[in-house]
Amino acid sequence: MTQAILLSGGMDSVALAAWKRPAHAITIDYGQIPAPGEIRAARKVSEVLGIQHHIIIIDCSSLGSGDMAGLPAIPAAPVSEWWPFRNQLLVTFGAMKAIALGANELLCGSVKTDAEHVDGTSPFYAEIDKLISMQEGAIRVCVPAIEFTTTQLIRASGVDLSLLAWCHSCHVNEYACGKCRGCRKRLGVLSELGYQDALIENS
Repeated sequence: MTQAILLSGGMDSVALAAWKRPAHAITIDYGQIPAPGEIRAARKVSEVLGIQHHIIIIDCSSLGSGDMAGLPAIPAAPVSEWWPFRNQLLVTFGAMKAIALGANELLCGSVKTDAEHVDGTSPFYAEIDKLISMQEGAIRVCVPAIEFTTTQLIRASGVDLSLLAWCHSCHVNEYACGKCRGCRKRLGVLSELGYQDALIENS
C-alpha cells in the first residue's frame, strides 16, 4: 500500500503525517490567502519526516468566499472561513496527483470537530471515497482521524513538539494573525496540551 496525504501544514494534517508516515505529501495552492505559509510549513514537515513533497498550484480564487479568499462569506456559509466545496476540490486534485505518483490511498486530516462543515464529516468522506474508488485506478480516500479531536490526534500521533511548532493554521495571512478561527483553534489546542507558552508560529 502506497499512501499520499493532503498536507496543508496545519496541526491536523501534520499530526496525521507524523503518525502514518506516507510516501508522498501533497500541498495545494488553490488561491487561498495563507497558501505561502501553508506551503512553507508543509515543505519543512515533509523534509523532517522524510516524505516526498509535491505542490499543486491551481488558482480557484475567483470561486472562493470567506476568510481564506479575503471576501465576505456567502449566505450559505456555516462559518466565516467556508469556501464552497473546498474539500471536494482538494480531494479531487489530490487524488489526481496521488494516482500519478502510484499511490493507492489518499489520506485526509479531517477530525471530529470539522463536522461543522458537511465536507468534514464521515458521510461526506464515505461518499467521496465511493466516487473516487469506483473510477479507473481505484484509489481510496481515507480519514484515519475522523473520530478524534485535534488534541486526541496529536496525542495519538506522538508528533514531536519541534515539528508541531512549524504548523501554520491562520486562515487570513501567511503568518499567524492570532485572531482568526484557525489561529484561535491552534491556541486552544496548545492550551489543552499544556504547550501554550512553549510554541510560537514559525516563519
